[in-house]
Order: sequence, then structure tokens, then C-alpha cells
Amino acid sequence: MKNPLETLFIPAGILLLGFLSALLLPAPTFGIGLAQSVMKWFHLMDLNQLYTIVFALWFLFLGTVEYLLIRFVWRHFISRAS
Repeated sequence: MKNPLETLFIPAGILLLGFLSALLLPAPTFGIGLAQSVMKWFHLMDLNQLYTIVFALWFLFLGTVEYLLIRFVWRHFISRAS
């Protein structure tokens, strides 16, 4: 680690990228049958709880993927050029 604040930058970057991508990309939706079976499997009370969990996981997944992609591009192409 070159910067002592790098441990704070990584989660903050993931959350920021997830927020930005959640605005641009639609979250996955379920059909009624699949939604009811997932609700029964996780013992959820209603569909709002299911979609709160789905949106939160989608948000974190997109942020992580974008962070890793940008980090890969930065380390392999941009930082070597300078």
C-alpha cells in the first residue's frame, strides 16, 4: 500500500461507482412465480423486502465490478505509460 488511506478509498470507490451505475443500469426483475418462491425460501414478508435486498446487492455488485475494471485498466495500461 502506497497510501495509508487506501483502505478507505477502496470501499468508498466501490460505493460511489455502484451508485452511479445503479442510476444508469436497471436492476434485475423477477417473474411473479420466481419472486414468490424466493420470498418463501428467504422467509420474507412482502415483495418490497425482496427488492430492497436485490437492489442493495445489485448496487454493491456493480460497484465492485466497475472498481475492479477501472483498477485493472489503471494498473496495466495507464500507470505503466507514465
